[in-house]
Amino acid sequence: MTPENGQENKVLDINATQSNRGGFLGLMESFFRRFRTLGFTVMLAPIAILYVFCMGVSLSPGVALVMSAYEYVQNKHILVQAMLIGPSLAASFFLYGLVLIFIVPLTNKLLPLKVRPHRATWYSLSVIPWYYHNALTYLVRYTFLDFITPTPLNKLFYQMMGMKIGKGTIINTSNISDPCLIEIGDYVTIGGSATLLAHYGMKGFLVIDRLIIKNKATIGLNASLFGDVIVGEGAIVKPLEVLLPKTRLPDNIKKEA
Repeated sequence: MTPENGQENKVLDINATQSNRGGFLGLMESFFRRFRTLGFTVMLAPIAILYVFCMGVSLSPGVALVMSAYEYVQNKHILVQAMLIGPSLAASFFLYGLVLIFIVPLTNKLLPLKVRPHRATWYSLSVIPWYYHNALTYLVRYTFLDFITPTPLNKLFYQMMGMKIGKGTIINTSNISDPCLIEIGDYVTIGGSATLLAHYGMKGFLVIDRLIIKNKATIGLNASLFGDVIVGEGAIVKPLEVLLPKTRLPDNIKKEA
């Protein structure tokens, strides 16, 4: 993890309105910093277009199913219509989710934006990939993912989003951000509603760094783990415990309160 633009020894001013970058990117970043509300709107507006695309494509099979059911029953008694349209609407939701968990990772992969460990101010071009990656992750998380957690499908979704997951691992939570920077070993158990983040905010900076959970570790119910944390092999994090950044939990240890 290195500071913004790789300038390891230079102190970054979180209130700076001028970019250290040169050329066109420097002009863009300076605009982003000087006009923060407008800058955020301009930089992140394309997320709405991505949402419309992903949701639109994912809804299409369900819409086709409902339209077919309606065409079949439009001349039948209203009770028959309700008995067929209702299930078709319910089925369309699950068709939406099943398509979405493949469309979103494909969209994420095709974007020319890659999330890398680094430290930067919130108003920097280098954090834009982070916003986009998590926006796509949250689209699935907040509309469908809880319905398939824990199943092999939620694990498959996270793997397609770039998370490294070993064999025999169970992930019983959807409270996950930055999946492309999270590494989980073999036979790990992630307890219900645990929170996994590969980032944290500190003193006006966004710090993005890897979260690593090694083989056979157990993360308890509602535990919280941040970026720049390593959980050793066979270690146990108790329910509701918090592992703050830079924590290194040794192998085969139980996290105490």
